[in-house]
Amino acid sequence: MTTDADIAPGKVYLVGSGPGDPDLLTVKAKRLLDEADVVLHDKLPGPDIIEMIPEENREDVGKRARGERTSQQYTNERLAELAHEGKTVVRLKGGDSFVFGRGGEEMVYLAEHGVPFEVVPGVTAAIAGPGVAGIPVTHRDYASSVSFVTGHEDPTKEDSAVDWGALADTGGTIVVLMGVGKLPEYTRELRAAGMDPNTPVALVERGTWPDQQVATGTLDTIVEARDDAGIEPPAVTVIGDVARERQRVVKFLQNGAEES
Repeated sequence: MTTDADIAPGKVYLVGSGPGDPDLLTVKAKRLLDEADVVLHDKLPGPDIIEMIPEENREDVGKRARGERTSQQYTNERLAELAHEGKTVVRLKGGDSFVFGRGGEEMVYLAEHGVPFEVVPGVTAAIAGPGVAGIPVTHRDYASSVSFVTGHEDPTKEDSAVDWGALADTGGTIVVLMGVGKLPEYTRELRAAGMDPNTPVALVERGTWPDQQVATGTLDTIVEARDDAGIEPPAVTVIGDVARERQRVVKFLQNGAEES
């Protein structure tokens, strides 16, 4: 009789799917999606990538009906459970799993529970989103540094870990992920910290997706531009002089972004 102890342990792959265009999946990510027994995913990889996975092999561990969400604890436990059943498991995240994707939490949980795993990096939306909109996050003329910031911190935190005042003093580019909803708050904090209200800002919604949309403005006007364009998550916010580059190239840009 075969027991659980006789089953060879499976393996978990922490896979970044890139910003959403299936052509931007890495070769390894595509192979693993084809070979996996189970793929645990949320909505961020995008429908085109999710539909590449046979329905019987995929589990949605993202948002549920009526605004409910799958807890991170459940996802961690499910990854370990499937691996202990001897399955090859892909944990599929949008962008790169280690850029605000909780890949670090999942990695530690798997290690603590004796589960072999492998990290498969993806193209992060923090760079790809602005890039396909004609915005380089660095530029040797006026941006020698870039700061990646989450606009959606853990709600259980008593205080924000983001020092917007310090970021205002850096002089480089600020890229905010998951920051559409709190755009009024952090643009206000940056202005209060002394950042020029005329600093260029761009919002790139669903970068590389067929319905990609871009809105541009300044630190003073971007909230109104967001509302006029109807920008919704997922979107990347780019704050700094690099955002101005889009206007110089958009006429020849072939990525299909809509100007707002």
